[in-house]
Amino acid sequence: MSRRSASAPPIPVHVERGIDEPLHRQVYRELVQLILSGRLRPGARLPSSRMLADELGVARNTVLLALEQLLSEGYVETRRGAGSYVSGELPDRSPQRLRSHAPQPGRRPRLARRARSLVVPANRPLPARGLLRPGEPDWAGFPLALWSRLLAESWRAPARAMLLGDDPAGHPPLRAAIAEYLAAARGVGATAEHVVIVSGIRQALAIAARLLLDVGDPVWLENPGYPGLRGPLVAAGAKLVPVEVDSEGLSLQAAQRLAPRPRLICIAPSHQYPLGMTMSVARRLALLEHARQVNAWIFEDDYDSEWRYAGRPLAAMQGLDRDGRVLYAGTFSKILFPSIRLGYIVLPEPLIAPFLAARQALDDQPAVLAQPALAAFVAGGHLASHLRRQRRRYKARQELLLGAARRHLGGLLELGADPGGMHLIGYLHPDLAGRMDDREASRRAEAAGIAAPPLSSHWIGRATHQGLLLGYTAVPERQIDAVVARLAKALSASATDRPDRT
Repeated sequence: MSRRSASAPPIPVHVERGIDEPLHRQVYRELVQLILSGRLRPGARLPSSRMLADELGVARNTVLLALEQLLSEGYVETRRGAGSYVSGELPDRSPQRLRSHAPQPGRRPRLARRARSLVVPANRPLPARGLLRPGEPDWAGFPLALWSRLLAESWRAPARAMLLGDDPAGHPPLRAAIAEYLAAARGVGATAEHVVIVSGIRQALAIAARLLLDVGDPVWLENPGYPGLRGPLVAAGAKLVPVEVDSEGLSLQAAQRLAPRPRLICIAPSHQYPLGMTMSVARRLALLEHARQVNAWIFEDDYDSEWRYAGRPLAAMQGLDRDGRVLYAGTFSKILFPSIRLGYIVLPEPLIAPFLAARQALDDQPAVLAQPALAAFVAGGHLASHLRRQRRRYKARQELLLGAARRHLGGLLELGADPGGMHLIGYLHPDLAGRMDDREASRRAEAAGIAAPPLSSHWIGRATHQGLLLGYTAVPERQIDAVVARLAKALSASATDRPDRT
């Protein structure tokens, strides 16, 4: 065999001395089983005879005898100068022979009661690709050349601490840059010691929930709200208490009727997801006072706070907290690019040490690879510049979406402007609602290549409104009108028509 075949991955072949079967027959039999079971697929490269002999602790001739038999029977083929491979056409691949080697499907697993709500069809994720996908930033507008330079500079001569990456709170310069940025942009009162780097909002909530909640503890959730918050709470054994929202945010009066003594309150006061209202200062102060009275914690998801197109946004609720009850969380996935998978949580002083201990017990901290570059990106003012550019783009795209909706979606969806955010809600027009619900409308949109989740999926229990979430931030301006026209065609089609992706 060629030396190049030495780069093939190791394969699980075993031989046993002291039995009647010769060693070369054992090697042959094991390789045939791997091939027929599909674990070695057609075209897979085999290790060199020398490497396989070394791994098995046998003479090379033993392996060569086995390979010669495989070659003569058609299981293996050689390529000149490139080694040996599993044949593309196998000689003995009858269905009966394959079934004897293929793994049989196991019984349906018995899931824990808490796990069942995590895997229901309603939790089906958005398609990985699709136009108008809500929450997707305009990654094409991200300064990749600058980012590449910052990455290269940060790893040209890394300090030992960066290579070890053993600080459970995250890269210290990044935590300091985040604390400084949040103080200026969001009115958050914190130092670097209060900031812990996480992979995103859900990881932050998962650790906090395990730390703060006992099984059965009530948790107030906005209803409708972000479905991604439910999983970490269910996994912690919390009792979810869905609370209606009004024009000022989560209704404190309704929440007190349902469960007057929550252990945790989860809110997105800056730009409620998915409806978009901003919680009033009076409502924020009332929630803080109630949390103080009943000894509850508040998890503040500062969703979409960066995307404000009219007026200055209210400061974070954490800045109003004088009793150390707010856990403030944010993410870079929605403002830079999704795969960066870095966020942060700002903790009250008494929770810092317990949170870090809980994190070390439950999982590892995010990889340090991108953290030094992100620290330089934030501290160097590049984040603020990027956000200013994107706000102009996003505002223009929202206006284009509204104009396209007026031209194409009459009698189908009703849209209104939003002073911030990354999506608009297209409420089902009564004429369309008479023919389908928003889940069917979402399925039709998906078939046309448009990722528009149904508004009703954001409720726990019965939804009070029907609509589609239409993201506009990642769609180039020149495409918006055509995409909306395609959506209108998909929603207008009869039940027997196939949506058009062109």
